[in-house]
Amino acid sequence: MPELPEVETVRLGLQQTTLHQTFTGGQVLLRRIVAYPPIMNDFLDHLKGYTITHWHRRGKYLLAQLEKSTLSGSLSTPSNVISHLGIHLRMTGQLLWVNQIQPLPIHTRVRLFLNAGQELRYVDQRTFGRIWWVPPDKSPESVISGLGNLGLEPLSTQFTVEYLIHQIHHRRRPIKSTLLDQTIIAGMGNIYADEALFVSGINPVTPCSKLTIQQIQRLHHSIIQVLRDSIGLGGTTFRNFVNIKGINGNYGGQAWVYNRERQPCLICTTDIVRLKLSGRSSHFCPVCQPVNEAQ
Repeated sequence: MPELPEVETVRLGLQQTTLHQTFTGGQVLLRRIVAYPPIMNDFLDHLKGYTITHWHRRGKYLLAQLEKSTLSGSLSTPSNVISHLGIHLRMTGQLLWVNQIQPLPIHTRVRLFLNAGQELRYVDQRTFGRIWWVPPDKSPESVISGLGNLGLEPLSTQFTVEYLIHQIHHRRRPIKSTLLDQTIIAGMGNIYADEALFVSGINPVTPCSKLTIQQIQRLHHSIIQVLRDSIGLGGTTFRNFVNIKGINGNYGGQAWVYNRERQPCLICTTDIVRLKLSGRSSHFCPVCQPVNEAQ
């Protein structure tokens, strides 16, 4: 599943290419991808005429701010109406910026037409992704329920060491499982939880309550570091992720531990170990990430 760096990579690409483009129509090729509104034709009809003014990211969600001029009042004074388009790529979703004449990939689910023959094309092999149109009279959180439960953005100024300490120091579950909790850190996923734990020298099975203040401080720094590093490299591609131009991310080739089971640690040459933790794979170095003695 695309995580924060991958979604941010897509957002940056959309921000550079699609601003001030106006929706002119589209096609919904698989109905269940559109989560709101419930009637398919309403989704396309409502989008038509709206112009993209900004792309936001919240956790693993993409949000386009849309604007349309309308005439209101007895004097027909123009006014701007604001709505939003929400997208969640889930496991295999891809959002591509292409010319409408390009052949359709087999797993194309939604086509959104814009100016000059361009389109946003949503491609999704596993079909777990979802798209929402948020009406002007509703907030994104009221339509996209997952937005209301997200924790802090790890690259925001609000994500401080004190916040992380407050959120995790009293918990007994393993730190790896806690890092995947979207109500604590929005956008963190399996790849970057493994990477941040390696950089901070923390074993993934360590209960949060056993972490020292110094370890949490290192972890805070490591989370920010690995996320920024991955964004700088265009995210990670192990299976399906590509940016809006169809180009793979480059972080995977520089990963410390993720997806490197039985390969030598880049620091000490010990074989990387993979284990299942809360149903998810965790990769770590048993030498560089020792279990806390007090555990």
